[in-house]
Amino acid sequence: MMEQQDKKEDLIGKIIAIELEMFQNVKSRGHAACQELPKTFRMMRWMAHSVLGEDTLASYLDDLEKAREAGRNLMTEKYARMEGLIPSLKQDPEVLGILEKITRIEESWLEEFSRRYPEIVKGGGTGFGNYLRCELETYSDRTLHLYLRDVIEARQEGINHAEKSYENLFRKLGYESLDEVGRQDREQA
Repeated sequence: MMEQQDKKEDLIGKIIAIELEMFQNVKSRGHAACQELPKTFRMMRWMAHSVLGEDTLASYLDDLEKAREAGRNLMTEKYARMEGLIPSLKQDPEVLGILEKITRIEESWLEEFSRRYPEIVKGGGTGFGNYLRCELETYSDRTLHLYLRDVIEARQEGINHAEKSYENLFRKLGYESLDEVGRQDREQA
């Protein structure tokens, strides 16, 4: 179990290193202060990847490595899609269906989580669906199929990826539970 967790952490570390490199090289229309917060970027990306399966992570790492070799910056593509500067990166109706299914499930998880913990997710995750959809468009079809498998398995097991990812994040930050985080936020308000 520990060896498997170490392998997963190694994959996530390699993914985040490439993502951060790409993120810091995104040329946007204005200054993005978040590009100067690599520690926060690493933590948030770790949180997002922490709920995915090892196969999915390995496939995504392969996507990132191939993109880098080809001179593509997947972060630039994601943000250009979010701003409507480039057309959809996916055209296949089956793949578009996968994108839609993943996005719908992930959005419903975030909405449910934000209702339970409004002090953690302020504003109910407004804009999350567009952000996720545009990011998923940069993934290979193989990675998207694996990601969908992870989402469907989690849903069948009653696991909410949004809740699990925040739980992973706050445990890493030293909290015992999401309830403790929520309680502290309410006390500070």
